[in-house]
Amino acid sequence: MARESSTSPSTPEAPPTRPPGRGRPARALGFASKSLSPDTWPAFARLVEKHNGIFGGCWCISFHLEPGEGKRGAAAYRAMKEARVREGRAHAALVFEGPNAVGWCQFGPTAELPNIRSRKIYEEGLRELPDWRITCFFIDRERRGQGIAKVALREALREIARLGGGTVEAYPEDVADRKVSRSFLCSGTLGMFEKAGFEKTRKIAMHRWVVVRRILPNQAKHSAS
Repeated sequence: MARESSTSPSTPEAPPTRPPGRGRPARALGFASKSLSPDTWPAFARLVEKHNGIFGGCWCISFHLEPGEGKRGAAAYRAMKEARVREGRAHAALVFEGPNAVGWCQFGPTAELPNIRSRKIYEEGLRELPDWRITCFFIDRERRGQGIAKVALREALREIARLGGGTVEAYPEDVADRKVSRSFLCSGTLGMFEKAGFEKTRKIAMHRWVVVRRILPNQAKHSAS
């Protein structure tokens, strides 16, 4: 059975604060970041459609689903995802270049994203659920290797801070000393998360780790309200 490390995450951190808003400068290579919302759904949908629904028509819905909700077609998944976005039950930091979304980082409260990879082993060693999960990244195939995933991760953490902060978990792959196609790294890489201040807690698959970081709430949210 997998066991958690006795090492606990260090003092909570928060990304640099800034005023909240729908469109925020990502400060890298001319990219901008916007939250997934009904307003940005068309750009999100264009990117998914450009890639034939992603992974055989997933529409970035699989991590939302409980057992028994899967095994549907692309059209059904698209409708399910759009409904969640319009109801405020799907979160992601979208990275834009001009009017086009070129990638995203999906995150959300644990109840919003109950389905994770290696779930059985994860639950065997579970002590406490996190407040937030980061479950997947997607980058336009023409733009991979340009640091967009790092921008998306940074913007997701800023949005989590704006929404109140808390414990954030992710489940990246350790790619050290092995070659892995970028198209199979939808959970991100261990190295990227460690550079972003996450700490390893336990292993749940041969190359998959649970990593954790505490994010403080963005006080700008409260002062602006």
